Amino acid sequence: MSLTPGQDDGPRPPVALPAELQRRTLTVVIVSQMFGGAGLAAGVTVGGLLAQDMLGGEGVAGLPSGLFTLGSAAAAFTVGRYSQVAGRRRGLASGFLVGALGAAGIVLAAVLDNPPLFFLALIVYGSGTATNLQARYAGTDLASPAGRATAVSLAMVATTFGAVAGPNLIGPLGDLADALGVPRLAGPFLLATVAYGLAGLFLFAFLRPDPLLVARGLHAETVPTSGHRTGRVPAGVVIGATVMVLTQCTMTALMTMTPIHMRQHHHALGQVGLVISLHIAAMYFPSLITGRLVDKVGRIPMAVAAAGTLLAAGITGALAPGDSLGGMALALILLGLGWNFGLISGTALIVDSTTPETRARVQGAVDVLIALAGAGGGALSGIVVGATNYATLAVGGGILAMLLIPVAAWYSTPRRLGAVS
Repeated sequence: MSLTPGQDDGPRPPVALPAELQRRTLTVVIVSQMFGGAGLAAGVTVGGLLAQDMLGGEGVAGLPSGLFTLGSAAAAFTVGRYSQVAGRRRGLASGFLVGALGAAGIVLAAVLDNPPLFFLALIVYGSGTATNLQARYAGTDLASPAGRATAVSLAMVATTFGAVAGPNLIGPLGDLADALGVPRLAGPFLLATVAYGLAGLFLFAFLRPDPLLVARGLHAETVPTSGHRTGRVPAGVVIGATVMVLTQCTMTALMTMTPIHMRQHHHALGQVGLVISLHIAAMYFPSLITGRLVDKVGRIPMAVAAAGTLLAAGITGALAPGDSLGGMALALILLGLGWNFGLISGTALIVDSTTPETRARVQGAVDVLIALAGAGGGALSGIVVGATNYATLAVGGGILAMLLIPVAAWYSTPRRLGAVS
């Protein structure tokens, strides 16, 4: 099938080609995200607990989150640059396959009780996390401006299935690890190895034709290149990045320390897995509704809603008794929902403010900032809790998220940015 508008093989008008390809692209991305979600859940759920077992001490609990998020920063930059040159298919497939290699390295490090290998493998594992996040952009390459947030939401909601299943499989995966002679807490990383590998192979096999390359060709035909570049970063990129950075930092800090906090109050691993799975479900499952709200209500109002929801999560986490399963679950659900609002509204702002010629590169650079924010939040969370307590971390994270409100006010006042028409 030709990718050039005006040369469609069938009787349909040429304009039908991007819509048909958009549906196919979303289908492929959705399936790959189901696998990818299962891969990212391992680090979220047991990474800190595995570090405690290998290294000892509360202060190291945030280290795995910091390391694999740092790795995801490097991967976000690399995948974004590579995708800009070679297309989404090669960029995303490569990122997932490298993430699978990292997950396998974590399992090997646990078996050998080798902390240096563990640290290195965590960084490589972060490639899967970054790629899972960048895959959301593939759904927007051929989407109409008024449907971009909805396209993001479809890619994200698919992550729910694997991401929620992963934490709830801690017990069975631990049994499998025992049978293979692997430490129980490394069991979820066995799943991550397979899941990331399948996601990469599926994308490489089926994300054809490449949506970013097609979008670039269509844009070149409809918008002549002037050759003039101002060198200025669009305000929408700055604000979208700020929304996602603050959201990611708050979410990662609280999420990282919640399993440790719960284990200190004698919650079983299964209960920890349940709370994390509910958190991840709240991160991704509401996406279909959130995407439509972002498209209809506007990017900025939903960013403000993210700030309020994250503050509510922090206050709930601080006030909930440590032995209250329901209280911890509610705090983590609110935390996931606030992250969801921030990520989808911020992503839509980024896509609105870029063109196919630069989009993947800019998106990769923004995701580097998001990953670094997560790395900082994850690494500092253990230090904050060690020096104070979990309640202080929770309230501090909520207050940090409230910085979104003045940022949103600054952007909206001159532009009155609402829903994309």
